[in-house]
Amino acid sequence: VQLQASGGGLVQPGGSLRLSCEASGFTFDDAAMGWIRQAPGKEREGVSCMDKSGNITHYTNSVQGRFTISRDNAKKTMYLRMNNLKPEDTAVYYCATYLACIYVHAGYSTYGQGTLVTVSS
Repeated sequence: VQLQASGGGLVQPGGSLRLSCEASGFTFDDAAMGWIRQAPGKEREGVSCMDKSGNITHYTNSVQGRFTISRDNAKKTMYLRMNNLKPEDTAVYYCATYLACIYVHAGYSTYGQGTLVTVSS
């Protein structure tokens, strides 16, 4: 399994970013996928997940209404659109595979180095 996250950067509070995750080495369109983040000095937490068809999504409470997960199975790519970013969103964001998108905080495995998102004025 290889997952390459990209699209992070420095953004001001209230700004937006779109993260991308390119997948290879497994059957992407058979896999539930999601995003995990780890803020400085904190444990990793689930951010969002999506089932293989894209019909089921879950978000952690703190990003509900601001972040949108999506996927393009033909391109083997997953996205995370992040709007109205807040300083507490600062973290390294990782792509993840999920056993199933039932509960965003469990059942995932992360791969790759992640991409750093910094929200600061």
